[in-house]
Amino acid sequence: MPIALKEWAVTVRALAEGDQLLTLRKGGVREEGRHFQIEHDRFFLYPTFDHQRVDLVRESHRPELGRALEEGVWPEGDPPLGALTDDGGISQPDRVRIRAWAEVAASYLVTDPRAVDALSPYYVWTPTYAEKRLRWKRRHPLHVILLRTYRLPRPVTIRVRDEYLGCRSWLDVKRDLPFEGTPVLSDEEFERAAEEIERIASASQPVLA
Repeated sequence: MPIALKEWAVTVRALAEGDQLLTLRKGGVREEGRHFQIEHDRFFLYPTFDHQRVDLVRESHRPELGRALEEGVWPEGDPPLGALTDDGGISQPDRVRIRAWAEVAASYLVTDPRAVDALSPYYVWTPTYAEKRLRWKRRHPLHVILLRTYRLPRPVTIRVRDEYLGCRSWLDVKRDLPFEGTPVLSDEEFERAAEEIERIASASQPVLA
C-alpha cells in the first residue's frame, strides 16, 4: 500500500506550491514512544485538518488556510463554519485530495532555536510555532527534513478512514497512487535552497543525505 506522511493541509499546499521546502517533526502521541522516525524516503503528502490555527501560520499565507479547507470534501459540501477554532479542533472531511508526493533530500537533528528561526524562509508556520515544536520534549532534537516535492498531474481523492485519524505521522493509504509528476522547483532553485538549509543546519550532524 502507498505510504503517506500526514501534515497540515495548509502545509501540504505550501509544499506543493514550492512555498515550503521542509518539515519539522518530533513525533505524534499515537506513535511508538511518541518519537518521530524517518521510516520512508519517498511518500505521498496527506493533508490533515487537526490542530490547524490561523495564528500559527505566517500572515502572508493565512489566505491559504481557506483554500486548504477547500481541499477536503465535506459532508455538507462546504467546510463547516468556524472550522478553524482557537484550539484547532474541527470536524474531519469525508474525503481528502492527494496532490503531491515527496522524497527526503536531507535530514538534520537540530537543538538550537536560532537555527529553527533562521530556517523560517523555508516554512509557512510562524517562527514562534516552529520553536514550540522544538521545545516539545526538550531532551530530544528536532528533525529538520528537507523535501523534494512533486505535484501529481491530477489530484487523487481518497476516503478518510478511521485509521487515518489521530496524531500519527505515517499512514498506509488504501488506494493506488502514482509516483508521477514534476518537481515543484527547478533543479537550480532547489539546489540553491538546499545549500542554504545545509549551511544553517551545519552545526547539527545530517542523519540522512
